Amino acid sequence: MNNSQNTANNVRHSYPIAIRDDSIKTAFGLLLQTLPYAMIRFGILLAVSLVTLVWAIITFGGAAFLSDKIHGIFGFGWLAGLGGIYGYIWYTIVRYGLYLIKCGHIAVLTELITHGQIGNGNEGMFAYGRRIIQEKFTQVNVLFALDLLVDGVVKAFNNTLDWIGSLLPIPGLDSLMKLVNSVLFMASTYIDETIFSYSLARGETNPWRGGQDGLLYYCNNVKEILKTALWAVILDKVCTFLLWAVFMAPAMLFVWVSPFPVLSGAAILAAFLCAANARSAFLEPLFLIMVMIKFHVAAENQPVNLDWDTRLTTLSGNFVEIKEKAAAWVTSTNPSPVPEAGQSGV
Repeated sequence: MNNSQNTANNVRHSYPIAIRDDSIKTAFGLLLQTLPYAMIRFGILLAVSLVTLVWAIITFGGAAFLSDKIHGIFGFGWLAGLGGIYGYIWYTIVRYGLYLIKCGHIAVLTELITHGQIGNGNEGMFAYGRRIIQEKFTQVNVLFALDLLVDGVVKAFNNTLDWIGSLLPIPGLDSLMKLVNSVLFMASTYIDETIFSYSLARGETNPWRGGQDGLLYYCNNVKEILKTALWAVILDKVCTFLLWAVFMAPAMLFVWVSPFPVLSGAAILAAFLCAANARSAFLEPLFLIMVMIKFHVAAENQPVNLDWDTRLTTLSGNFVEIKEKAAAWVTSTNPSPVPEAGQSGV
């Protein structure tokens, strides 16, 4: 087999890309198109925050009351019991529900990035997102665990990069290394979600294999992806400041005119919760879209460099675990093969 044939065989996907511009303008447009998903997430996060506030008052106030009026053991029991109930509800229901909403949002964004429309224009975004999650429910649940492994591999790999300082707008300024560290952290935050998007785009049936190849493509294109991440971090800082100003300004005005300290404290707390949850619901998806677009465009028709496989295998035990699980998935489920060049993904 000649070199061109080897190269073609190492191209692990073939799917269209309708959106190639990873600018903030394009990302904002896609966010607006999928705004209902962001609004639902914001509503749930805000509701959870308010419930958490009420829970904290009841839990810690009740524990203090029982400890003072009866015995410390009763206060401890109250604290442990309500804490356990809250933890169970958060990790098994709320957190998982938010994860499924995020996966549905990513599925819709992936369809827009690759095809420019949702379900050939005949399907609503919620119907499409729900259908994809239902069809790939087993894979989505696997990705819940895969995310942690991918995050560990990306962090280990990023720590080996010796050229990262070259991404600074003004080279040689050591004080900007904190910004560089923010870039690395943001990349590890968004790459696991981007790899999920990549698996959806290529029609992957083995989520572990999708994670493995997605990491190799990340290594192939890490410099370009981190350049986009750098600007995303800068924009994140600016937008977060503006967001906090929008929510805190009226709260501070209320504090200034209100004669009631309790109401003033409630206004500050409400502004804090709204700003924090708005950032999670609106700004984080905005910057994720930028990274997603850059990843898809950079990896288009690109062969996998298997040298990265060797390097990551040596560098990270998490990557070895992903490879082992990918092989085990093939053995246990015998899914259809990974699409080769010339075949269409989703």
